[in-house]
Amino acid sequence: MADTNYDVIIIGSGPGGYVTAIRSAQLGLKTAIVEREHLGGICLNWGCIPTKALLRSAEILDHANHAKSFGLTLEGSMKADVKDVVARSRGVSARLNGGVGFLMKKNKIDVIWGEAKLAKPGQIVVGKSSKPAVEPQHPVPKGVKGEGTYTAKHIIVSTGARPRALPGIEPDGKLIWTYFEAMKPAKMPKSLVVMGSGAIGIEFASFYLSMGVDVTVVELMANVMPVEDEEISKFARKALEKRGLKIITEAKVTKVDKAANSITAHVETKDGKVSQITADHLISAVGVQGNIENIGLEALGVKTDRGCVVIDEYGRTSVPGIYAIGDVAGPPMLAHKAEHEGVICIEKIAGVPGVHPMDHRKIPGCTYCNPQVASVGLTEAKAKEQGRDIRVGRYMFNANGKAIALGEDNGLIKVIFDKKTGELLGAHMCGAEVTELIQGFIVAMNLETTEEELMHTIFPHPTLSEMMKEAVLDAYGKVLNA
Repeated sequence: MADTNYDVIIIGSGPGGYVTAIRSAQLGLKTAIVEREHLGGICLNWGCIPTKALLRSAEILDHANHAKSFGLTLEGSMKADVKDVVARSRGVSARLNGGVGFLMKKNKIDVIWGEAKLAKPGQIVVGKSSKPAVEPQHPVPKGVKGEGTYTAKHIIVSTGARPRALPGIEPDGKLIWTYFEAMKPAKMPKSLVVMGSGAIGIEFASFYLSMGVDVTVVELMANVMPVEDEEISKFARKALEKRGLKIITEAKVTKVDKAANSITAHVETKDGKVSQITADHLISAVGVQGNIENIGLEALGVKTDRGCVVIDEYGRTSVPGIYAIGDVAGPPMLAHKAEHEGVICIEKIAGVPGVHPMDHRKIPGCTYCNPQVASVGLTEAKAKEQGRDIRVGRYMFNANGKAIALGEDNGLIKVIFDKKTGELLGAHMCGAEVTELIQGFIVAMNLETTEEELMHTIFPHPTLSEMMKEAVLDAYGKVLNA
């Protein structure tokens, strides 16, 4: 049947999937996208976007609680209404969910609602969804197609990832939470244990801390946010602990005892000592794993490794005509990586001239805790491991006029250059709005900008961005305002 045959079918409508579908349609390919639960995927509905809405409420509460330092007096006490905070977050998600539906319609992309399974190369069977949308603000869009058999020359798997569970400490939705439950608590807990200090764990720890919750983070590695530059990680830890966050590193939760309305986590440190922490809930934030099961990959012989689909630099799997992008294709499991990976994949399929593989060294990472953390490129340790002769520059927020005026003078910007060539190898930041500042260094790296060109770039005053130039100047012994 003509209406079931496409040039491209994409399984999964997260950031990677829906952006790839739009680019596919722009290139003139007849395109369909299959979704089983909600347009926009985890990122838009349960991850990137709604968590930032929660963190925005927390940020405003933090500012209000420090209003006196700005010469302001608030009448009465500022309180967080958890129901309204959550409702705002879910509303933001619903608005963008509807926006994805609009984009599909605008670009004439067919939406197929249900659960897809690869029958053979070039063919999928869509059955009834095992995970229907559960929220009234995320209804199944009108005018979508449903169960049936569909064919396409190119099938792109973009099924995302889900929270990883540790044996014996599996989330139960009541006392042991994943980010799903942590994002919409029925009431604000008094205490929490957060297991894992990656971006998800630290963001929720920061949010609940701002809400007045007693929070303890347990991290297996020596530093919080262990993928970050060690100096930045230690700076962030000090700032978070100053806010009241309790952090235990080089430790693991070995067991969780459950009571009627609380948990007791058994925490073992590297020296073998075990302590117990009792809290209302435990948030399991020990990473995510790709959704590779039950979509027919095994039967078709698609190669996988450690829970992810193995792909080449253009998203091609071991089976011709089947591709994979985003979280299901492996780390870094970030929305912006998925989007860019998808565009590369579809442009290669369409034969767009000049398509080149993604440079993984230039994928930024951002953590939206308070203070924020952002980075791109090599850490100082990695640069040294590679035998690079490097120059390192640093600049503190407490020497920047705009940061002081904002009352946000606790932060650090760090840059790493190749001493011989002037190549910017990495940039690492901790402080207010660094998740917005980092793109300046990403652009510089993408354009192969040298230290000299950055030094001769005029940054506006007064801005936080001036610190980026000062950090570069510091690497070469020319810092002006420090």
